[in-house]
Amino acid sequence: MRSPLLDTPGAVAAAVPDDTVAAHYGEPYAEQRALVAGEAMVDRGNREVVRVSGPDRLGWLNDLSSQKLDTLAPGTPTQTLLLDPQGRLEHHLTLVDDGESVWAHVEPGTSAALVAFLEKMRFMRQVEITDVTSAYAVVTVVSPGSDEQVPRVVPEGAIAIGGDLLVPRERLGGLPQELGLRTAGLWAYEALRIEAHLPRAGFDTDHKTIPHEVGWIGSAVHLTKGCYRGQETVARVHNLGHPPRRLVFLHLDGGADTLPPHGAPVTLGVGSPREADPEAAMEGSAEPGQVGFVGSSARHHELGPIALAVVKRTVPVDIGLLAGGVAAGQEVIVPPDAGRNVTIDPGLRRRIR
Repeated sequence: MRSPLLDTPGAVAAAVPDDTVAAHYGEPYAEQRALVAGEAMVDRGNREVVRVSGPDRLGWLNDLSSQKLDTLAPGTPTQTLLLDPQGRLEHHLTLVDDGESVWAHVEPGTSAALVAFLEKMRFMRQVEITDVTSAYAVVTVVSPGSDEQVPRVVPEGAIAIGGDLLVPRERLGGLPQELGLRTAGLWAYEALRIEAHLPRAGFDTDHKTIPHEVGWIGSAVHLTKGCYRGQETVARVHNLGHPPRRLVFLHLDGGADTLPPHGAPVTLGVGSPREADPEAAMEGSAEPGQVGFVGSSARHHELGPIALAVVKRTVPVDIGLLAGGVAAGQEVIVPPDAGRNVTIDPGLRRRIR
């Protein structure tokens, strides 16, 4: 649904799948600074909103997803994942319970598949699932990564989910004036999200992503709750193995004219001692020597060009990379030794044999 804020003078539409909201309103860097200062709001009305009501909602969602939700207190924001049987990501939900319903927002274009799956899993549980995207828009009023993830003001009729507000869509056009905030585009939000090392589903993930690879353990995965689809993979990696890939933060060469696009290949930097090592390449990659792919990229008002990328776990953390041909230094988000949290006593192993 096209946002009315795209009619604001200076507004420039973002790229697909975010093309129904503004990338910026003419001052991308000033918009970033205003969002950091708590003086701006970001229209993220392209995200889709799903409501789950009924007395069984929290226990039911707890059984289906990765987060512990059966004891979730009203007003407490959290994240959860729906995984396939092999533990690979299908949906990432940002949600809150208001005491009567769970409200969740998800990536654009994914709510229909989410609702279809939830309907299929209802069985005899007392829950009602509704896609309310046409009625509610997502607005962010707190900078991603901020220590204080609480809106200063929650307008009447709005629902707070951490630093986000769900507002009646018909009020979106006048919301900046109502809140006393300037508008900041999605470019501002994305730059600050990347700086905060926060992955975005569908951008910093692919069809093979498991939660450990992108650092969702803790924020979206509860490691000691009951069973759910995909839990076996999560537990096995956490206790006995390592994820095959890892999310990294990239400082890109500021001399490049363009940012590497989503999906651009990441290769080892020129002159790397492992540059010609065929074992360093990612399995199944089409690009020779490819060790990963670019997820999200942006221009930050202080850091310059930055990106998130997913690379093979064994890529050395201190080595230079090329992201879509752009030189990049990496910063560790998910360490190569993530997982394998169970220590087996060698003596015990001998006794078991």
